[in-house]
Amino acid sequence: MGMKNKLFENVLIETVAAEGKCIARIDGQAVFVGGVAPDDVVDLKIIRKKKSYLEGKAVKFHEYSKQRTEPFCEHFGLCGGCKWQHLSYQHQVAAKRQQIIDNFERIGKFNFPKINPIITSEDTKFYRNKLEFTFSNKRWLSHEEVKSEVIIDRSGLGFHIPKQFDKIVDIKNCYLQKEPSNEIRNAIRDFAISNQLSFYNISEFRGLLRNLVIRTSSTGQLMVILQFGEKDQNGTNLVMEFILKRFPQIDSLYYVINLKKNETFHDQELILYAGKPFIEEKIGELIFKIGPKSFFQTNTEQAQKLYAKAIEMAKLQGDEIVYDLYTGTGTIANYVAKNVHKVIGIETIKEAIDDARENANLNNISNCSFIAGDIKDTLTKEFIEQNGNPDVIITDPPRAGMHIDVVETILQAKPNRIIYISCNPATQARDLARLTDEYEIEEIQPFDMFPHTHHLENIASLKRNE
Repeated sequence: MGMKNKLFENVLIETVAAEGKCIARIDGQAVFVGGVAPDDVVDLKIIRKKKSYLEGKAVKFHEYSKQRTEPFCEHFGLCGGCKWQHLSYQHQVAAKRQQIIDNFERIGKFNFPKINPIITSEDTKFYRNKLEFTFSNKRWLSHEEVKSEVIIDRSGLGFHIPKQFDKIVDIKNCYLQKEPSNEIRNAIRDFAISNQLSFYNISEFRGLLRNLVIRTSSTGQLMVILQFGEKDQNGTNLVMEFILKRFPQIDSLYYVINLKKNETFHDQELILYAGKPFIEEKIGELIFKIGPKSFFQTNTEQAQKLYAKAIEMAKLQGDEIVYDLYTGTGTIANYVAKNVHKVIGIETIKEAIDDARENANLNNISNCSFIAGDIKDTLTKEFIEQNGNPDVIITDPPRAGMHIDVVETILQAKPNRIIYISCNPATQARDLARLTDEYEIEEIQPFDMFPHTHHLENIASLKRNE
């Protein structure tokens, strides 16, 4: 009998691993298991065999870990979000810190890296300022519904089930975003069902209602974006007019007709149905305009702490030239501007650079300039000669980390300090290892931006060797 489908009894779950799963060991081989906690004792069924590891499923629990806590959400275990609800918050934080240590030791080859305690999130619920929900005509059915012989309406509005792209968990109550987020989502779904409007079929690429985005801000403003998958002006107007009348507190109401095979709309025309074209967010003393396509940190309160810490770690004197790589909408660049001589922000997405410039103007910041272009192609020796040699480089790359060409150019530019902000400690550790022949890591500061998930942000400050 092969290893797949084999059952192992009374297996101890050892530690938290990548992607929110945990590790057990069978005959010295690592087994990744979801839905368990360290110190659980379970019967384990092997569901997948890979070259260097196994994947298993807990089919029976003999002992429950003391690290466990009761999940607060009715959708836990089915919805793909908040996978760590069953772990106490203190153990979540400890696991995240260990995640950084493991990556820095194994990938970066840093011996016993000094890592500050994680700066935790004051709010562990309702901390997100943006959520996206998907309409589907194939919502997930409960066991009772499957067994029922009654014809059931399968229209749903919620989140994708992990690894099942065409199945949606119909969300009744989500604890990630403050009200009226739940109220808006539930009202739109119920209205659409009662008016027999079609929900999207992702396999056949048809259906009127496709996607819903709700953005809230710390200033109390609200944006709603509804995405339609078909051209049906009567149906579109029916839904939009309902939303406008039912929720007059919406500050900015948009819709988009997207006939593509994916629901991203950054390349689509958005139509302002009612209200103003943006909402406002506040970080420190600065105001930022958030449009329907704007990127912004999804945990505003923690973002403010992160930016303040980044400035502290940069040890600015006031006369520096700062490069802000992967600047996005220029949030960090504008935030740091008052503390330095000038800031140059570089970002691939042109629309984000447009937002960055507008936000600089909005806050009367005149010492920031923003350039749109691929970082590895834009950040060249000629670019540095033209804009001035950076004293400090702040870099906040995507999960894939920095391109090797970017790392090489940074080394050639020889800034006094590098502040590396990352959402992925694995690629961050890899990149830092490439820099530490010429730089010393001064401080490592993790932040918990996303409670009840395995995700985190991490800042590393580096000082050039003398």
